[in-house]
Amino acid sequence: MKPPLLLIGQGSNDDAYSAEFGRFVHRLRCRLDQTAVSGGYLQHATPLLGESVASLVARGHHRLVALPMSLGRAERDVAAAMALEQQRHPTLMYDGARPLGADPRLLALLADRLTEAAADISRPRPLELVGARPRLRAVESAPADEFPSHVEPGETAVVLVGEGSTDPDANAEIHRVSRLFWETHAYDYMTVETAFVSVTPPGVPGGLERCRRLGARRVIVVPYLLFAGGLLERVWAQALAYGAGHPELDIRCAEAIGDCEALADAVIERYEEALQLVP
Repeated sequence: MKPPLLLIGQGSNDDAYSAEFGRFVHRLRCRLDQTAVSGGYLQHATPLLGESVASLVARGHHRLVALPMSLGRAERDVAAAMALEQQRHPTLMYDGARPLGADPRLLALLADRLTEAAADISRPRPLELVGARPRLRAVESAPADEFPSHVEPGETAVVLVGEGSTDPDANAEIHRVSRLFWETHAYDYMTVETAFVSVTPPGVPGGLERCRRLGARRVIVVPYLLFAGGLLERVWAQALAYGAGHPELDIRCAEAIGDCEALADAVIERYEEALQLVP
């Protein structure tokens, strides 16, 4: 029997993130129908990692493959959390799967999200705040003459937005992804700038401002995030706030990568790589 796959999420208080993470775990269970697949969070949401590990051990699994569902550098957090689980369950052994990182499949998914956002350019869809929380949604009510009728790709810039970290290496990795994305999937655009949703500069407004100063007439914000949720909404909210003060700049926001088959392909590839380490 193959060891189970344990997907480890960072965790969020946001229901949208938890729901999409849960759907992705279910997708993996369907794809790997002969393998136990479980998901657990490091913090903020249930089931916590310890609960998922305890459930697997109770079902007789004493070796597993652990894969962090994060685009940042989560190896240290995951290693520390799994070390604690091994103290709780002395028979537990695990193999760490290679992080997702700048996988060609993920870069292609970012390109899909960019294409989807660019395809809506002929049909203006600005963002507005709705509800008490508030959340963001696209609306169709803006007059078409508020936006440039035709903008060449060379006049369109892209801002790729990562989470942001106190770890300089993690932030440098986002810059590397931006460059790879530009050269492999966005070479027709003016530039791909890097921004962060929190912790470290430049924020989303800083990335947008750089594009404006470079002469961009349109900017597409591409979140480098796996799932929808609070972080995605913060990216959109920052873009919305900047756009309110710069009506001459057409700003579009793409979706997160999201629960999809291509993301499952990347995860399964890492799982099968890790199995090669299992004697």
